[in-house]
Amino acid sequence: MNKTAALIFTEKGIYCPNGNFYIDPWRPVDRALITHAHADHARPGHNRYLSTDIAAPVLKHRLGAISLETISYGETRQIGSAIVSFHPAGHVPGSAQICVEVNGEIWVVSGDYKTVADNLSTAFEPVKCHSFVTECTFGLPAFRWMAQEHVFGEINQWWAKNAASGAVSILGAYGLGKAQRLLSGLDLSIGKVLTHSAVEGTNRVMRQQGIALPETEQIMPETDGKGQSGALILAPPSALGSVWSRRFGETSSAFASGWMGLRGVRRRRAADRGFVISDHADWSGLNAAIKATRAENIYVTHGYTDVFSKWLKSEGYNAQIVPTEFTGETVDIEDME
Repeated sequence: MNKTAALIFTEKGIYCPNGNFYIDPWRPVDRALITHAHADHARPGHNRYLSTDIAAPVLKHRLGAISLETISYGETRQIGSAIVSFHPAGHVPGSAQICVEVNGEIWVVSGDYKTVADNLSTAFEPVKCHSFVTECTFGLPAFRWMAQEHVFGEINQWWAKNAASGAVSILGAYGLGKAQRLLSGLDLSIGKVLTHSAVEGTNRVMRQQGIALPETEQIMPETDGKGQSGALILAPPSALGSVWSRRFGETSSAFASGWMGLRGVRRRRAADRGFVISDHADWSGLNAAIKATRAENIYVTHGYTDVFSKWLKSEGYNAQIVPTEFTGETVDIEDME
């Protein structure tokens, strides 16, 4: 890698020599610019953090008493001799792509992103650049998402059917982003919504910062599990099939993830149903986002990196794989997102 580049890839993470900062570093550093608050991108131990003002409350909720500065979408800030700006990534509320300009050379680190608006996160905005660092969590042609409204319709039909029989519906979803997105699409006329503490903690923080979410009731140790007939419970994936879930008597469980599009995954998650919905871009979204940047150089990180980088090369891009410790939306790692 050319050491005069605006960004270089190191053992600690993506580094800007001209600004002496890292983007989503996975080892402790002095200054970390954070794309969003998921645990694989926002780690403890850095001396100073910079995130969007929207992401900051959840970031503090997850990491505790950190030294945190904030920046608004589209605002420019000079750090050393680098000019930095944060732009909507559409992944979860407050998520950002980070643009770094040094001597006219523009790089964009996308973090995690999706290109379809979800009515909760600020919608993705492409940023023109020379070099684009992109995830490819779902970088296979097989991954093509159905319209969000269609998936919400399936979820509400499943819940209504369970409620009619007196069963409790348990919907597994990551506690930051996915759970709130699902909550915003539920038909609350069907019944009440209960939440696991891992979900409700994030709900509470978002409500306090002014993000509109339907009301929910947190499940407490004293909650009467057998008295929740017809309710829907939003819980982290680890709760499905657990001792905790068995307290509610007759239940039907489901898991909401892009991975539900693959055969066998639902069985591994001990779920009755799988709903295909993701906070990452699908195959079409990845390609559209990359095209919109007009970037010549594409750096492919976590996901189907081999397949996706070969595809990009066939399309005329200067594409290469960059090893990182980001994980994207996972099947087996609990509560990473």
